[in-house]
Amino acid sequence: MRDLAVKSSSILFLLFTLSACSAKASFKPNEPCKQLVLYYHDILFNGTDVANATSAAATEPTKLGNFEFGKLVVFDDPMTKDNHLLSPPVARAQGFYFYDKKSTFTAWFAFTLIFNSTKQKGTLNIMGADLMTEETRDFSVTGGTGDFFMARGIATIRTDTFQGASYFRLKMDIKLYECY
Repeated sequence: MRDLAVKSSSILFLLFTLSACSAKASFKPNEPCKQLVLYYHDILFNGTDVANATSAAATEPTKLGNFEFGKLVVFDDPMTKDNHLLSPPVARAQGFYFYDKKSTFTAWFAFTLIFNSTKQKGTLNIMGADLMTEETRDFSVTGGTGDFFMARGIATIRTDTFQGASYFRLKMDIKLYECY
């Protein structure tokens, strides 16, 4: 009876070890399973440009510092494959950002990329801190639907252009490391 228990335990241990090894072999963290480069275009509403604006301040900044602290901006921005604002959008970025530091310009973003074309359908959920003084920033890809079902990865953000408070463009290099 004791021999049977030892043999059974050994077989179960080997099966669990083999399944764990095969799962690790299929996950390659250094190689993305899907990669996209997109450009995010944000045109902040200034009170007169209703037809062109893609974002608007939902709150005014507080009086704590000179860096827009507390200002919340809601957006529905076009995403293009190149850096031209008038290129056909391949997705929409819908979400918000708010300025979250009193001593320098930083913001926290949370948004969904919505794809609805013949090439790609579905969503990617992205969030993270935008440390604007850094050349590149990493946002987390926290999930998705459709072609991006349960995707996980990193979106590396770089400011491509900045025209005062009215317009900015971000280059987003999105690398997905978990694709189903």
